[in-house]
Amino acid sequence: MATPLRLQQGQLWKRGVEFIRIVRLERLAVAYKSAVSADFKAGTLHQATKKEFCRLIKSAVLQPSRPGRDTASTRPRAPGSAAPRRPAPVGPAPTPPA
Repeated sequence: MATPLRLQQGQLWKRGVEFIRIVRLERLAVAYKSAVSADFKAGTLHQATKKEFCRLIKSAVLQPSRPGRDTASTRPRAPGSAAPRRPAPVGPAPTPPA
């Protein structure tokens, strides 16, 4: 059985002569750009549900990621921006020592 792939923003797929790049990935929707060349200068933007998009790329081949290509998970934080905060613990507040 084939290993399932996870969709990620910035992935590049090739289907025949068409290249497909995931621009925005949401819970139930995918925005993708399709073009004839991998530089996407003359590409068109499309919207689809995840189900429709998965059917579209069923016959496509995932292309190796190019170095220097930003994806949502590897994009560095802006200088001076704080690290993500952790949620506050839930429960009773500790009592100070007497």
